[in-house]
Amino acid sequence: MLEKGYAEQVTESEINVQQSDRAVWYLPHHGVSSSAKSDKLRIVFDCAAKYKGVSLNDKVLQGPDLTNKLVGVLMRFREEPIALMADIECMFYQVLVAPRDRNVLRYLWWKDGDLDTEPVEYRMKVHPFGGVWSPSCANFALQHTAVDNCDRFEPEVTRCIYRNFYVDDCLKSVSNSEKAKWLVTQLTDLLARGGFHLTKWISNCREVLELVPENERAKDIRYLDMSCEKLPVEKALGVVWDVETDSIGFQTIVNHKPPTRRGILSILSSIYDPLGLLSPYVVCAKIIVQELCRRHVGWDDPVPPDILNQWNQWLKDFVKIKSIRIPRCIKPINVSNV
Repeated sequence: MLEKGYAEQVTESEINVQQSDRAVWYLPHHGVSSSAKSDKLRIVFDCAAKYKGVSLNDKVLQGPDLTNKLVGVLMRFREEPIALMADIECMFYQVLVAPRDRNVLRYLWWKDGDLDTEPVEYRMKVHPFGGVWSPSCANFALQHTAVDNCDRFEPEVTRCIYRNFYVDDCLKSVSNSEKAKWLVTQLTDLLARGGFHLTKWISNCREVLELVPENERAKDIRYLDMSCEKLPVEKALGVVWDVETDSIGFQTIVNHKPPTRRGILSILSSIYDPLGLLSPYVVCAKIIVQELCRRHVGWDDPVPPDILNQWNQWLKDFVKIKSIRIPRCIKPINVSNV
């Protein structure tokens, strides 16, 4: 973070200087790793941590919600036959905090990671993960990039920033490969003008992927032989996307929970289906939970036999969810313009 200019050391002269018009705050922080991305560690600053009953998030305005609706982005991703997906690298960290406000983003760390030395004071120069205001500021900067460059790019390119991004993820679908290749080049150029690096490209069209430099492709396809190897399965905003077959699927993790109201709700909540494609199946489990509530069954009480039979039948079908495949593109092949 220091090497990339995301943070800086607080100078000795600034540490002890009291400025009546400048607030100072120290943030605890921790690392968060993902089982799916074992090589990546994200540093989260706990802006909600309280000192004497007050946290930094309590004192900073959240700002307007400029994030697109998840379902809207996913629906637009399903409109056309050629799909594109990309990611802005470290989006929050590309947006600077005004120098006068950086002292509320101080933190302690050991120089060169040497735990035997005294911790040193640093401060963030950019918007941290954990700040209640960070998404709004980052989205504002992203949208302002479109405004600043609207006279240099086609309206369709700038409109993509407003309609096809969910925070740092870009999901777009277009009618043909030529348009897709043009959009990849244009979007990358536009965002670079605002300091945003659009990378990790993936598409169901190999012709488009061959245009993208290897180091700018998604990790799983970086060195893929486009002539014969299969395209991978990716996550599109958490939704399972089989790129090779261009279909949407579902992931199920069978957690062995006791057949109680708590256990049933836990398994039901594990199904991620923002588009509601599994609703005919999921609603059956919701009816079971509803009936348990109606009968005033406690969270950890045994489930009545008649409901237990229904639940066991529902569980038998649960493992079959991962075999379901739904075409990503809503339009049938060779359909005329809508």
